[in-house]
Amino acid sequence: MTSQVRAPRAQPAARAKPAGRGRPSKAAGRDLKETILDAAEGLFARHGFHGVTIRQVAAEAGVDTALIHYYFGAKRELFDAVFLRRAEILNTARSVSMDAYEKRHAGVMTVEGVIEAFIEPLLRISQDGGQGWKSYFALVAQVNNTPAWGGETMARFFDPVVHRLVETLKVVRPDAAYRDLYWSYQFLTGSMMLALSETGRIDSLSGGECHSSDLGAVRARLFAYCAAGFEAVIARAPRG
Repeated sequence: MTSQVRAPRAQPAARAKPAGRGRPSKAAGRDLKETILDAAEGLFARHGFHGVTIRQVAAEAGVDTALIHYYFGAKRELFDAVFLRRAEILNTARSVSMDAYEKRHAGVMTVEGVIEAFIEPLLRISQDGGQGWKSYFALVAQVNNTPAWGGETMARFFDPVVHRLVETLKVVRPDAAYRDLYWSYQFLTGSMMLALSETGRIDSLSGGECHSSDLGAVRARLFAYCAAGFEAVIARAPRG
């Protein structure tokens, strides 16, 4: 009599071990982090650092506050993560743009050309990048005008590319004193960030003749405006 061989009984699928309060599965990690960063970015842009709580970010993102602490720690660490995420993209884009300009115009660079290579990537990204980038530029404009810790934050994330700009301008205008180049950059960054923050101020001020969202109009004027300022400061600087 032939014995029957029984197939092995299927084992029940192992249950996933609970991740614990505030701790997500690895598969969901990246999407959740981006969701949190997007929510925080929009809130910080609208209300500033001190006007936003972790609880508000959690509500906006649809997650538990413990998840935010798990990924980012305290509110300042979350803010820094928001700032860093797009700062790296901007710094790379500006470096690539300036590399290309220097290569194409070796020996014939101009102040306006260098400034355009520095600013144009920001205008292009703002124009094509969607609401997230609009919020980010508004946030950077706020930080750039925050006396208590704004300067330290801007220095930490953006100083290398700014020093690159100043050194390139020094090549174009070797007669310029560094102090005048840095003062001129101070005025440039104010103009640049006001234009990118698109506050709507010029809309009402001009009675509808101008629109802060018209980045084409900004592009047609900002580079020449900033370059003329640099040239005027250098020309009037005391010699000796």
